[in-house]
Amino acid sequence: MKPQNDLLSATGTTIFTVMSALALEHGAINLGQGFPDYDGPADVIHAAAAALLDGRNQYPPLTGVPELREAVASANRRFYGIEADPRTEVVVTSGATEAITACLMAVLNPGDECVLIEPLYDTYLPVVKLLGAIPRLVRLTPPKWELPRAELAAAFGPRTKAILLNTPMNPTGKVFTAAELAFVAELLQKHDAYAICDEVYEHLTFDGWRHIPLMTLPGMRERCMRVGSAGKTFSLTGWKIGYVTCDRSLAPNVAKAHQNLTFTTPPNLQRGVAIGLAKDDAYFAGLSASLQARRDRLGEGLAKLGFGVLPTQGSYFITTDFRPLGFTGDDVAFCRALTTEAKVTAIPVTAFYAGPNPPSHYARFAFCKGDAVIDAALERMARWIEARRAGAPRAAAG
Repeated sequence: MKPQNDLLSATGTTIFTVMSALALEHGAINLGQGFPDYDGPADVIHAAAAALLDGRNQYPPLTGVPELREAVASANRRFYGIEADPRTEVVVTSGATEAITACLMAVLNPGDECVLIEPLYDTYLPVVKLLGAIPRLVRLTPPKWELPRAELAAAFGPRTKAILLNTPMNPTGKVFTAAELAFVAELLQKHDAYAICDEVYEHLTFDGWRHIPLMTLPGMRERCMRVGSAGKTFSLTGWKIGYVTCDRSLAPNVAKAHQNLTFTTPPNLQRGVAIGLAKDDAYFAGLSASLQARRDRLGEGLAKLGFGVLPTQGSYFITTDFRPLGFTGDDVAFCRALTTEAKVTAIPVTAFYAGPNPPSHYARFAFCKGDAVIDAALERMARWIEARRAGAPRAAAG
């Protein structure tokens, strides 16, 4: 048999699938994959359920049902002052991952360079490579994850076509500052490049931090493709509803990419999300506040157990340094031991790096879980740590 696609054949199964399968095998509490263990708003779910019965179950418009495109445009205006034409500047996709892929497809040609910031979501790099583009990696350094301006500037050059920017950032929990975004904007203008902006955690920020879309900065309106996610905003990750806001000069190519990936997205789910985006300010404030409380519950518990807990300004995730526990293996070994022995699953942070020599002593925990689940996970880890210190690590596995 002739060989299959080289890149896909060489790409391993996503770490989230691997660790979730290991969690299931060992009966572990899964704090690895970033999905809530509670349902989204009832009115949004009921609206989607009712929409199944109203006789509109055939192909919806390619770029999304009018109700959702109008709701996305309205949300852009409401939260950020971005004016977007729902007919020509909004494209609905089957999830944010597809949206990101469609945006990359819209602008990248083989041989173009695309700047990526590590640590990064694990689909970014394969898609860039599948398109024949050349990734240029820039690395943030824990614990502060500050933007290394000299390194970022050096990554831009005459062949740079785009940057893929994720804020609030997975896995770091970083929210890019206004000054950092202004520096990115300056580089984009200097090199006449585009920005694919992964902003799926836009409403999940804490401690007074506020998300600033790069699109709102001077000169960025026509260069940015802004990606949002109903899954993250409404705790409905299985619905896979994403949306792109971009200039009318970019939207046709984004829509053509979407056409060739999935064509359309389930219309009843789109209409449910439209109801969600129109919810009052109290919902969005409550979403942030409830997640901040969960972050604090897990973070304080991990700190008491001896983990080094890094700051988290947004997203679903806490990054921890496990070296203070005395574990001498790398992050993959730690997360496997934690799953098989303590019965709690985390994600090794090296999974979010593509360049050489990533830091290998960090584990990422998801806190988008109920209080009882968080408490149970902390109790299991406490027993495991105590047993390890007593010299019998597997005794805590029960």
